[in-house]
Amino acid sequence: MYSLEATVEKILSTRRITRQDQHLLMVLGRHHQLSHHDVMLIDRIYDALHQGRLRVID
Repeated sequence: MYSLEATVEKILSTRRITRQDQHLLMVLGRHHQLSHHDVMLIDRIYDALHQGRLRVID
């Protein structure tokens, strides 16, 4: 089973985000009604990306 929280934790702890992770986050944002908590989790990823704390890998 998919867990947004587990995915975000993995991304932040490894400081790496895959293209697959990026795609999943984009699909979630477009096609699902997200809770406030989910939006906050995704915002943490985007903040880390903008601050250069994450590296995008294939």
